[in-house]
Amino acid sequence: MRATVLALALLAPPTTASAEWQLQPFLGVTLGGGTSFVDLEHAAGRPNIALGISAVLLGDLIGIEADIGHMPGFFQTGDQALLKGSSVSTLTVNVVVAMPRQRTQYTLRPYFVGGAGLLHARSDQFLPALSFAENLPAIDLGGGMTGFLTERVGINWGVRYYRSVGQKAEGTVVVADQQLSFWRLNMGLAIRY
Repeated sequence: MRATVLALALLAPPTTASAEWQLQPFLGVTLGGGTSFVDLEHAAGRPNIALGISAVLLGDLIGIEADIGHMPGFFQTGDQALLKGSSVSTLTVNVVVAMPRQRTQYTLRPYFVGGAGLLHARSDQFLPALSFAENLPAIDLGGGMTGFLTERVGINWGVRYYRSVGQKAEGTVVVADQQLSFWRLNMGLAIRY
């Protein structure tokens, strides 16, 4: 834990006039999901709505980001009534590497992100024995572009891949945790402070 905090502190840009804060509320869609959870409606791989917000502290090249996403009905297709409700939520902290600002002042600024956090998967089923609510450690990787229309307001496009990670040992046998992975495509505002 201390090593992670130290690494983030070293990678964080200095808080000078060249660093900027951005809030990025977004609307998106998840695609290509896969899971080892009980998925009665086979919905994890189908498109699903994603809502969320990212907060970014970005220097000239490197920054840090906190990203929160919520996907209601993740394990539901809408045309079957096998579940009462379901959702997947994500909370990740990422390192951002962006094209230098002076090279993209009047155009789109591409960036890459990568980090780790938690996935919360929930499914309320009519058969209580099949219901679940799990917090899973996860990683995410992706990228995107931001373009500003004014000094303060712009548009952000992004794509990310989320995957749960880890295994747990039970005695001398290693048993895999429940797994969940998916892609998130999103578009939203970029509000610069």
